[in-house]
Amino acid sequence: MKIDLAFLQLLVRDIARAELLPRFADVRKDIKHDGSIVTAADLAMQSRMQEVLAKNWPTIDFCGEEMASEEHERLAATARGALWCLDPLDGTSNYAAGIPFFSVSLALIENNRPELAIVYDPVRDEMFSGLRARGAWLNGETLQCRLHAQPPIERCIAVVDFKRLDERLAARLGSRPPYASQRNFGSSALDWCWLARSRFHVYLHGGQKLWDYAAGALILEEAGGYSATLDGDPVFASTFEPRSVVAAADSELFQQWSTWLKM
Repeated sequence: MKIDLAFLQLLVRDIARAELLPRFADVRKDIKHDGSIVTAADLAMQSRMQEVLAKNWPTIDFCGEEMASEEHERLAATARGALWCLDPLDGTSNYAAGIPFFSVSLALIENNRPELAIVYDPVRDEMFSGLRARGAWLNGETLQCRLHAQPPIERCIAVVDFKRLDERLAARLGSRPPYASQRNFGSSALDWCWLARSRFHVYLHGGQKLWDYAAGALILEEAGGYSATLDGDPVFASTFEPRSVVAAADSELFQQWSTWLKM
């Protein structure tokens, strides 16, 4: 399905600036049934995005993180050939704490794979995007991992989410990591994009949902990066079950990182 990427980017930017940035100074939050945080900004962003997507592309189904789990299950069983997948506020805990690292993530999934991706950081006004087989961009400039020299793994910066890892793997990483230093920023969608921009070099996450990785994984792939699950399978799957992520900015680093994790 042909989508005007520039028009879609404008919609995402305008709604994020209207719904997320003003509320960032006065966050009101609640706790969901799974213990995670939801804010008025999550709900407002999702509502506005669902409305404009339905208006402009009425034949495409919609999935948002803040929908009820029963609705996710229904979509998994009945979604038609195309599906919007939205995380209206990726990095809600950061947002609620006043940490300026969060994003909006939107992917168009067709034939069980993402075809279009947008991840927007309203604080920095950074618009990451990707189209399958056509490339990835940051604010209109081409994203290509190979344009940035990648250090050997012992000098790499890693982003690792320890909370969702197997305890033995987390302990091994904590006691004798193969990389130079480690971060955890708190927005999975931006993690994928910052890796595509080579702001760090290797990545590990124990369990992301579809809306966490659908857009970012395509952007990294189109920028020339590599990813798989800890079991070596493709990260993307037509499921709402969590998927682990192993990723790197080039093939050699990805092989070294994957090999170390399997030791």
